[in-house]
Amino acid sequence: MDFKEQLEKTWKIFTEFLPAMLISTLALIGISVITLGILAPVATAGYMQSLLLAVRDRRKPEVKDLFSQMRLFLPLLGFAIVVGIALMVGFAMLVLPGIIMVLALAFFCLYMLPLMTDREMGLIEAVKESSRMAMEEPIAEHFVVVALYIGISAVGQSFILGTLFTQPFATLFILSVYVLKTGEDKTTSEKNASIPSATQTGADEEVTQ
Repeated sequence: MDFKEQLEKTWKIFTEFLPAMLISTLALIGISVITLGILAPVATAGYMQSLLLAVRDRRKPEVKDLFSQMRLFLPLLGFAIVVGIALMVGFAMLVLPGIIMVLALAFFCLYMLPLMTDREMGLIEAVKESSRMAMEEPIAEHFVVVALYIGISAVGQSFILGTLFTQPFATLFILSVYVLKTGEDKTTSEKNASIPSATQTGADEEVTQ
């Protein structure tokens, strides 16, 4: 994997849709705070799908996209509650188990949300597929992807309003890698252009005959 290419691609999309992504990120934070985190998981799913469309189809993110995955409300809320309880127990016992859980979650579930929104997989199926993608050779590449994601996110949390910029950038980077891993790095227009129309195919067959 060419990490320089992926970061350059991420930066290009980030700057192209910067105003729209800042608004969507601010709306995501606002929704999470106002609903006391109840809508945070499903709104994050909508946020990721919105940015995935920006990566793959160059579609401008919109605030209404945050509510586009409401069908996933219950499974994602349940997942968030289970993970939250596990992390609380881990950090309550000792700090190290909690840290290990966080890193394991980031490593194995990094592609869970886009798999659920884009491929419409169920929660368990998405976790399994995300884990499989994480363990693909060379595994070292995935370690670098996770490290970059955590590092970029941590930088944003270190200063006021930083998250508004680093969250969309880090998310775009993960989605760029996701598109690369799933072999969907062409835009919709490029895919359509690469598929000959039925009329053209028929004409070519007539000429051949």
